Formats: sequence, structure tokens, C-alpha cells
Amino acid sequence: MSTQTDALANVYARSLFELATDAGGTDKVLEIADELEQVCALTANNQEIGLFFSSPIIDKVKRGEALSAIFTNKVTDLALRFLLVLNNKGRLDHLRQIEVAYAQLVQEALGRVEVNVFTPRAVDETSLQTIKRNVQEMLGKEPVLHSHVDPSMLGGVKLRIGDQLIDGSVATKLRRLSESVQSKGSMAIREQFETYLEDTK
Repeated sequence: MSTQTDALANVYARSLFELATDAGGTDKVLEIADELEQVCALTANNQEIGLFFSSPIIDKVKRGEALSAIFTNKVTDLALRFLLVLNNKGRLDHLRQIEVAYAQLVQEALGRVEVNVFTPRAVDETSLQTIKRNVQEMLGKEPVLHSHVDPSMLGGVKLRIGDQLIDGSVATKLRRLSESVQSKGSMAIREQFETYLEDTK
């Protein structure tokens, strides 16, 4: 789950999280998370539905009526009311970001943390478990790993935890090594030049 969130998505996600908590505690929070994920999957997998949610030219009243007709008895009343609020505010196009922000709140409440793992090739379950164990020791929380393949990487692994990127890729190490060599090289030349000047005095 690499989609980034913005301040607006975080505000809506926090409001929904608090409403779900008040309505039924952890069980309701998890139920809403599942429903948001399903609705977002629906909009992502069907272009027409995606346009229906995001198009600014569709009349809000008609779209609201359609949302009610489609989702009544398909999702909880809270989830439907939330979709209708987003529609009225013209924020349905933020649904995916809101879903990501909400999922992050859920994981935090459960003592978990979402971690996106990037590697140049698909990694096996043993390697993922090793990464999971190391991240858990580092953060003190149970990591929920999402594995991604990034062919542009030369090797190693990159971890994105929220907005923080932990880069252990070969490319980054090579760049740092190159910068270090260049820095030390220029320093050595300067020292040799200073020594030469001292000798010629």
C-alpha cells in the first residue's frame, strides 16, 4: 500500500475512525476498513465506476441517489453515510487516499505499522520474515509488510514506513561510497599541496 496521503485525507480518515470507534469499537473499525478497501478495489478495477466516483461533471444529487441505490444493504449505514458526505463535499476522488490513511490509523490502534518493502526481485517468505523481525525490533511494533518489485534497483532493499524511506539499496551505498571517495580524495590532494608548500618555504 504505497499510496501517499495528504492532510485532507487524514482529517476525513480520523473523523471516520472516531465515528466507527464510537459506533462499535474495534469490531466496527475493522468492518469499516474492510468496506472501504472493497469499495476502493471496485473503483480501481472498473474504469466506469472509477469515473463515476471521480468525475466533477456528474451531478452530486444524482450521484448521491445512485450511491444509495448501489450500496444500501451492501455496506454498513456508517460507510454509506460517509460516502454520501464525501459526495456532497466533492471529495469522492480522495477516497483511495482516505482509505490508506484510515488503514494506517487501524494499524496504529492495533500496535502495527504498515511497511512497504522494495526489492529488485521478488523475495521469498523466509527473507520477508527476516525483514519483518528486524523492523519489529527496530520499531517495537508488529510490521505489516507489503512487498514490491523495483527493477531499477541494483540490489539490497528499501523500506518505506509512512513518509520515512529507509534506503539500503546497492545504488545508494555506491553513491555514498563515491561521495566518500571524492571527499577523501580532494582532502588528500589538499593535504599533499599543503605539505608541498611547507617544504618549499
